[in-house]
Amino acid sequence: MFTGIITDVGTIAAVEQRGDLHVRIETIYDTASIDIGASIACSGACMTVVEKGPGWFAVDVSGESVSRTAANRWTAGTRLNLERSLRVGDELGGHIVTGHVDGIGTIAAIGEEGDSHRFEISVPADLAGYLAAKGSVAIDGISLTVNSVTDQADGTTLIGLNIIPHTASVTTLGGATVGGQVNLEIDILARYLGRMEQLRNHIRV
Repeated sequence: MFTGIITDVGTIAAVEQRGDLHVRIETIYDTASIDIGASIACSGACMTVVEKGPGWFAVDVSGESVSRTAANRWTAGTRLNLERSLRVGDELGGHIVTGHVDGIGTIAAIGEEGDSHRFEISVPADLAGYLAAKGSVAIDGISLTVNSVTDQADGTTLIGLNIIPHTASVTTLGGATVGGQVNLEIDILARYLGRMEQLRNHIRV
C-alpha cells in the first residue's frame, strides 16, 4: 500500500530480457534499509525488489505488467517516480494507492495557469465513470486531485489537473509532454463502489 507521495525519482540504469524484464533502477534511497522482497511503486506500478546494491535496486517486470503500463516505461534511461510502501504510523499525506495500474491515459494538453501548469489527460471510456471533480487519482503514482471532468462524445473523458511547481520539480511531471502516456490508478473506494453498482444492476436484470 502507498500514499502517492513521491520520495525519489529514480533512473533505469539497465534492462535485461530474461524470462521477464530484469530492470535495475538507480536511487537515492538507503538500499541497506530495503529488504529483498520489499515493495516499491515505480511510476505507479507496485514492484518487488529482487536484488539490490549501494544506490540501486532491481525488479522483475512481467509481460502482464509491461502490457498494462505506459509505452516505453521500462527502457534504459527512463525516469521513474518512486515510493516505498507505507509503514504503520506513517503520515497518509496523499490517498490510499495500491500500486495496481487500472489503465493508460494520454496527456492531451499542458498550459500555464498562474505559477502552476494545467494538465488535461484523456482517460479511457472504461475508467470514465470512476472519476469525479474533487476526487483523487494517481497519475504515474502521484496522488492528485481531479479539478475538472469533461466527458467526450466517444466515451472517453478529459480530466483537468493543476500541477504546482513543487510537484513538477520532485516528480517526472516536470518533464512531461503532450502526447505522452501515463499510468492511471483510480481511487480504491470508487473501484469498489463501481463493482457494487455492477452487481446491483446485474441482480435487477
